[in-house]
Amino acid sequence: MVPTIETDRLRLRKPQREDVDAVCALWADPLVTRYISGDPIARRQAWMGLLHLVGHWDFYGYGGWIVEEKSTGAFVGQVGFQQFVRDIDASRDDLPEAGWVLSPPMHGRGYAAEAVGATIAWVDANLDVPSTVAIVHPENAASLRVAERAGYRELRRTTYATHPIVLFERLRYGSEQ
Repeated sequence: MVPTIETDRLRLRKPQREDVDAVCALWADPLVTRYISGDPIARRQAWMGLLHLVGHWDFYGYGGWIVEEKSTGAFVGQVGFQQFVRDIDASRDDLPEAGWVLSPPMHGRGYAAEAVGATIAWVDANLDVPSTVAIVHPENAASLRVAERAGYRELRRTTYATHPIVLFERLRYGSEQ
């Protein structure tokens, strides 16, 4: 079961079939993908990504949420944890990887930090994992700030799929730092 998480301004809920158009529009936006894939993502691939979010809950007990404004119900984006099996760092391959992506009209409102903070609190309360990881493009200043604000610390800079990345790790609340 996918829990619903509410913050002061946001609702994080289970992805639904009705989200497909908003999710596909999100991933088709070049502003969204410039630091992720470098290119807009086709509808089929975005659809498969939505299914990936949902499927994680059955496989791992965690996954992704759709983020919406509580006051309007407007689509904000996606946030959550997944297993991407990236082979970046073998010692961290089994850790949940945090990810967040917001629709450009929702940028600059603090929604990413609010949503990521809520999901991290959920992970700390519900999963028995020593830490979580995240990767961010080194030129994505906004996401670098979100990661650092959420308690992620830079492990190293490397490449993934020919793109430069910063690999972050956040120790579980209460773990030795």
